[in-house]
Amino acid sequence: MKKKILFVCIHNSARSQIAEAILDSMAGDRFEAESAGLEPGSLNPLAVEAMREIGIDISGNRVKGVFEFIKAGKLFHYVITVCDETGDNKCPIFPGYAKRLHWNFADPSALEGTHDEKLQATRIIRDGIKERIEAWIKEAE
Repeated sequence: MKKKILFVCIHNSARSQIAEAILDSMAGDRFEAESAGLEPGSLNPLAVEAMREIGIDISGNRVKGVFEFIKAGKLFHYVITVCDETGDNKCPIFPGYAKRLHWNFADPSALEGTHDEKLQATRIIRDGIKERIEAWIKEAE
């Protein structure tokens, strides 16, 4: 049976979408990943571009809210928040019996600078999420 994982951030626009897609691409045979946000926004084009660079297309992903999962009665083995510390006080707690983890990543929607500067910073966030997932898969199995 696959372990069910929910990645949560504030808007489900970048970090949680990136984490879901990376876990699916690395270990979709062992884990069932989903993502959601407390205040669903819109998909971040920088996240889409950064993921496309590593061969993962998230452009068709739908932004989802945590409360969709709560209303549906979905349960997860792990709920992993990927908010940064400044947004951590807003980072949602998901009800139910699940192992809860918090991974601190900056919010791509808060980045400033030129498009190229913001894209480079989004790549760093993407790569950090990928490294954290690689290490976590070994712990979670």
